[in-house]
Amino acid sequence: MAGADREKPLAGKLALVTGASRGIGAETAVALGAAGAHVLVVARTAGGLEAVEERIHEAGGSATIAPLDLIDGESIGRLATAVAERWGRLDLLVLNAASLGSLASVPAIDTKEFARTLTLNVSAQQALIAAFDPLLRASERARVIALTSSVARHPRPYWGGYAATKAALEALVLAYGEEVRNISAIRTHIVDPGATRTAMRAKAFPGEDPASLKGPEAVAQAILNLVRGDAPDGHFLRVEG
Repeated sequence: MAGADREKPLAGKLALVTGASRGIGAETAVALGAAGAHVLVVARTAGGLEAVEERIHEAGGSATIAPLDLIDGESIGRLATAVAERWGRLDLLVLNAASLGSLASVPAIDTKEFARTLTLNVSAQQALIAAFDPLLRASERARVIALTSSVARHPRPYWGGYAATKAALEALVLAYGEEVRNISAIRTHIVDPGATRTAMRAKAFPGEDPASLKGPEAVAQAILNLVRGDAPDGHFLRVEG
């Protein structure tokens, strides 16, 4: 039995990963599934989610795909209701979905695009926490992990819009952790993946050699290790490559 626990340390756990159709989200979903968790994979594109679901099954895990647009708050509510009816709890919420937007000086930020980026990167994340809060509280060992960026804490020219959304996300998640620390088993963690070979990174740094970057699977492994470990509430992890 002990050997089985080591092989599937997350057996019996339910995890939800957003932005799970590619990149860090996809690799995290696969890693959690291989570790025994049943993974709810969420993204806009059903095709990408089906491919991730197949990879999870090939790794010996199980998954449920949930194609939805996180900007649609009603979809988040419907998903939470479905999870409550079927499982009654949520053990791990990985807030990975995000949009980069256009890199521009602060005075040149496009107001409409910035509003859309704020909606996905901040408002939708708050909606996810709100919708799944009762299910996280029902878990014996819940974790909320938010993916951030170094620019949230170390501002960089032309990254002001994206940086602002990630700084806001960190504040929201850490405040939530403070609110539930003494009344639940929920812990919140912030993960900065660092320079990683993803589509978002390629968009931001088009001249960069992707071979010089660590793969998203390295970040997924770091997240898995964080979930398995006993890091304190509010723990910040930067994944070095």
